[in-house]
Amino acid sequence: MAKEFFSIYSHDFARVAVGVPRCRVADPVSNAAETIALATKAAGEGAALIAFPELGLSAYTCDDLFHQRALLDACTEALATIVEASRTLPIAMIVGLPLRVEHRLFNCAAVVSGGRIHGIVPKSYLPNYGEFYEARQFNAADSTTAEVITLCGQAVPFGAALLFEIENLPLFRFHVEICEDVWVPIPPSSFAALAGATVLVNLSASNIVVGKSGYRHQLVSQQSARCLSAYLYSSAGKGESSTDMAWDGQALIYENGEKLAESERFSDDSHLIYADVDLERLSRERMRTGTFGHSVQRHKLEVTKFRVVSFQLDLPLDKPMRLNRSVERFPYVPSDARRRDERCEEVYNIQVQALVQRLSASGISRVVIGVSGGLDSTHALLVCAKAMDRLGLPRTNIIGITMPGFATSDRTLLQARQLMEVVGCSASEVDIRPSCLQMLKDIGHPYSEGKEDYDITFENVQAGERTSHLFRIANFRNGIVIGTGDLSELALGWCTYGVGDHMSHYNVNASVPKTLITHLVRWVAETGQIGGSGSDVLINILDTDISPELVPGKSNKQPGQKTESVIGPYELQDFNLYYTLRFGFAPSKVAFLAYSAWNDREAGRWPEGGHVARNEYDLAAIKRNLGIFLYRFFKTSQFKRSCVPNSPKVGSGGSLSPRGDWRAPSDSEAVVWLEDLKNIPDA
Repeated sequence: MAKEFFSIYSHDFARVAVGVPRCRVADPVSNAAETIALATKAAGEGAALIAFPELGLSAYTCDDLFHQRALLDACTEALATIVEASRTLPIAMIVGLPLRVEHRLFNCAAVVSGGRIHGIVPKSYLPNYGEFYEARQFNAADSTTAEVITLCGQAVPFGAALLFEIENLPLFRFHVEICEDVWVPIPPSSFAALAGATVLVNLSASNIVVGKSGYRHQLVSQQSARCLSAYLYSSAGKGESSTDMAWDGQALIYENGEKLAESERFSDDSHLIYADVDLERLSRERMRTGTFGHSVQRHKLEVTKFRVVSFQLDLPLDKPMRLNRSVERFPYVPSDARRRDERCEEVYNIQVQALVQRLSASGISRVVIGVSGGLDSTHALLVCAKAMDRLGLPRTNIIGITMPGFATSDRTLLQARQLMEVVGCSASEVDIRPSCLQMLKDIGHPYSEGKEDYDITFENVQAGERTSHLFRIANFRNGIVIGTGDLSELALGWCTYGVGDHMSHYNVNASVPKTLITHLVRWVAETGQIGGSGSDVLINILDTDISPELVPGKSNKQPGQKTESVIGPYELQDFNLYYTLRFGFAPSKVAFLAYSAWNDREAGRWPEGGHVARNEYDLAAIKRNLGIFLYRFFKTSQFKRSCVPNSPKVGSGGSLSPRGDWRAPSDSEAVVWLEDLKNIPDA
């Protein structure tokens, strides 16, 4: 069966849900009905799994009623009702109930789908402190040797070391633990993750007290991050007894430390939360994190205790299904304004600290930088200025040089002059046209004879002359050349190799993508760090088209070239870079994510209908620009990245230094990536 491109399940996402039903204490029939209703709703939304609260069929607050046979029998009958209902629901349900096994009572989770009970997981750790008295009624999981029990007429696997695998979702393997299990120093889910569980589920009751909600967030976030997993957390809500406790019904879904969904607390009604977890992302994080594998080896005895129970679900794998999670258009730049400012400040300080260290270690107190009046050199100059401030050196130790060539516009030349003035560096100009013309004449280039031949050699002669001047001036003035090229340009090979903008003594921008540099410069402007007039200069630079200015235009007023008309829009190419470099996703998945990010998901251009409310990039544009990225990144540009100057790694999104994140052959092919590109529809 051909994959449906517009389905989350075609790209290794899986929809999961947590349900918080309104309960009635000691009324399993009513509680089962609420459970089935929520499961039916979740199944209708295409969810593969739904988790419910601890002891949800009986209610958690039954206390000594748990030793009443009538209640226990009713709970088993309620489970049978849920099992029967599951025959027509394409979803796995995890419900909590008390169960008798070997003359003892256990606090259990039952995994149910397709008319089968796939397993029963008893609680491992019983709290018996504060307001909790579970050891009065229940036994811990390790107090029994039973591995299979008979329940609802079925032979059912029993034990805390069970993993459940959805066969038609190869990366979906989940584990269940109950409430207190995740509050202990080494939760059972830690070993389950090492045994291959990508989704961890906690059936909790968890009464509410002041401050507990925030701690739950920390607990679930950290467990999902340490285990490189998704984590689903439920808690009991309306209907539990308020004899001595209160309940807020908080439900959480996290993935690798990031919150995907949270329920409304203190709701009077039954409610659900959904999230689409990225199973491939989790798998790839484990694959690239070598210490995860080392942990598996170290805890091999615990890991080998797990048994795997496999089953299939009749999921809507071949139907369009919108992605139910936020995908940032700018993955390197937080969308939240406060977090964005924090990110900018941190990145800025990383760059400044790295340059300060390089200058201190080398005993050099001057830097030389080419200032074009464009974005990258502007930000690099700002970093140099702050570094001089930190070192207690005058900004005149920055030797800023603007070098107009055959295509330099009046606008950028003015901006370069203004920028150097407001920064307070030593400013000078070198007209490179005479030396470039001599070079072109020496090599017999047609331009030297008056012909308008603006080929790549014509461009590279100018780039090379600028770099050659910078190195010789640095040599003469006892300084080092600061590189300005960014991560996006390295990814796309948009730099002149060797004696060109590819080379410097130290590059402060090499792991900062273009979209982030834009925000960094805007942040400096908006925070007034170089004064009001300086902020005005920065805003003008931000409003200037990105251009190498190497080919003359029709006039000198504006740049004659536009970089993005050749290599594609940076906002798309940075998106492609992030998901290719950081996660190694296939092009078809990168395109699916880009489409989800750049189109209105509520009324967007999804196959089930609707119009495009914000369609900056339709699927055809996404596919076309992704093709440009793949060819340039994998086929033509690695030789430039294999010998880049030193530069600090800035973000977890990666760098392209061969000494850091990225080691690759300079002569590889792009065939397999371009072949996968064909799996993306044209529209």
